[in-house]
Amino acid sequence: MRFTVKDILSMEVTLALGCTEPVAIALGAAAAASILPDKQIDTIEIWIDPNIYKNGMAVIIPGSGDRQGLDTASALGAYGGDPDRGLEVLASLDDHTIKQATQLLEAGAVTVNLREESGLYVKTVITAGENIAESLIVELHSNIISLKLNGKEIENSPLLSTTGKKGGPHPLAALETWLRELSLTDILELAENLDSEDLDFLEEGVTHNLALAEHGLKYGTGLGIGKAIDRLLKQKLLVNDMFTSAKRLTSAAADARMGGVNLPAMSSAGSGNHGLTAILPIWAVKDFVNHDRETLLKAIGLSHIITAYVKAHTGRLSAVCGCSVAAGAGATAGITYLIGGDVNHMEGAIKNILEDLAGVICDGAKAGCAIKLNTAAGAAVQAALFSLQGVNVKDTDGIIGCSTRKTIQNMGELSHDGMVETDKTILKIMLEKQLARKGDCSD
Repeated sequence: MRFTVKDILSMEVTLALGCTEPVAIALGAAAAASILPDKQIDTIEIWIDPNIYKNGMAVIIPGSGDRQGLDTASALGAYGGDPDRGLEVLASLDDHTIKQATQLLEAGAVTVNLREESGLYVKTVITAGENIAESLIVELHSNIISLKLNGKEIENSPLLSTTGKKGGPHPLAALETWLRELSLTDILELAENLDSEDLDFLEEGVTHNLALAEHGLKYGTGLGIGKAIDRLLKQKLLVNDMFTSAKRLTSAAADARMGGVNLPAMSSAGSGNHGLTAILPIWAVKDFVNHDRETLLKAIGLSHIITAYVKAHTGRLSAVCGCSVAAGAGATAGITYLIGGDVNHMEGAIKNILEDLAGVICDGAKAGCAIKLNTAAGAAVQAALFSLQGVNVKDTDGIIGCSTRKTIQNMGELSHDGMVETDKTILKIMLEKQLARKGDCSD
């Protein structure tokens, strides 16, 4: 089966309000609540996979008044979420629904269960009087495959995926299988086939992600890295070059998004932070090189495709930081393309960044992700410029392969096989921290 660049964009690039893991939890709760005769909720119970658990623990939920937590996301979704809006489910929160959710949480009526099995999974069961509503999300953050009311399947809800369990796997699985077989030359050809409609869509993504960056720079939300870089520039401790510009813009957007700002991000390969990394470093570099609109937007399109390509090998969620290895690879290829590099330069740039950042772990979504996006953005610029100067890591080095495809395959093997225990250890540490949260932080 062959796909088009439009298929890739439609499945892999979409707006998301807030971190996509708590958003998936909120969407599951909102979908289940939507089929209840009334919303006099007694209890909510959710079952989630380890990576949803890890990524939803510490990040602030947009529109919630700086609240965080897996149980909070579920309660907010149940009372105030609009499931028709997909990954923007929480755009409908208001003070009344936040108050209702808070009361449910304070009553201890929301239970979170951790599944042992890997693979994206969010099951929600809501009890309201004599009624019990259930929803199930698998594979993708917005892929609702089942809705039940009092044990009876709802067959005709528009919320249900058209490729649910009766219709077979989501087409993303087939897309990823197809992507894994492509060469870098094939991917570049896809980017060259972007039409005016595609370019307009890519530009829309820039607009949304720039809005987050501008908010982060203005208000210093989250960790405040973007605003700190501005101060360092004014103090002449940094210079405004390609590296600093890419790091400033990308980290400021992550500051805003991880700080719970009520603005959507254009996501890439299922992650808003991937979308920030895939787009904003390229946008920052444009100010330092000659370019035209079409080349710039094709560079961003190429970045999205390569981000999806890497994620097809490493998995949707894993112990590896996708912003570094997937979106970072996309960004460095896009930057190379924008500056005028050919496919060999792009291959060298991708190998350079993977040699640099392959060991960066994902320890959940939180304000500190802005540091990792800051690093990834700078590394993407560096890897591209090095490759354009003929500086490339050798095929004999570590996990680097003889081609982009082989290198990414090796990265996938590392992610799937080599870091399974790493992922479990990261989650164990995070769970221990959560249990000890009310205690002191002494040794």
